[in-house]
Amino acid sequence: SLNCLDWSLLTPATEEMLELAEQVKGRFQGDPSFEYSLAEINPEAAARLIQSGKEPVLKEEARLIATIEHIDRAVGIVPRGAFVKTPLGSVHENRHFEGLSLVEAKKLSSYFHFTEPVNLKNKTLMEKADLDPSTDFLDSLEHDIPRGSWSIQLERGGTVVVLRSLLWLGLTFYHVPMTNQFGYVYFGTGEKNLDLPFML
Repeated sequence: SLNCLDWSLLTPATEEMLELAEQVKGRFQGDPSFEYSLAEINPEAAARLIQSGKEPVLKEEARLIATIEHIDRAVGIVPRGAFVKTPLGSVHENRHFEGLSLVEAKKLSSYFHFTEPVNLKNKTLMEKADLDPSTDFLDSLEHDIPRGSWSIQLERGGTVVVLRSLLWLGLTFYHVPMTNQFGYVYFGTGEKNLDLPFML
């Protein structure tokens, strides 16, 4: 939105957008039509774009789309059991999900990345033996690198569990134990905290 009254959907991110956006550093300008010159940022990437017949520029709107996709892939999370995988491989919302218990809600292992699993494929057969294939088909937060990149806190006298990402500062996830209420929101600068390994 340009006026906070009229809203429209952003286009889906392409792999090319994601690659180019990773090379741009610094804060957003606030103007969707602003163009970042890749020749100044990364001359090699700019040369490849010119050879393929494309302009070596990235609009701020494309950078915003790519940044949202990066945040969703890196820190978009759901509680364990909120989604189930059928034997045919499709994933559905679990209509019988009644929330995590307070004890489970305080553990990082009870939350999963809501994206294609990466670490799960590297587990041994012994590690996979204890997993339920219908609910444990995503990557758990407990194995995130660097360790300590999540902060768990209890709010409102222990009735709400809040997780905050220290990698993408401004990402807050909430879950109300024993209910199916959960979600996340991001209010940040759109910059990844690359100094986190040195801060832990």
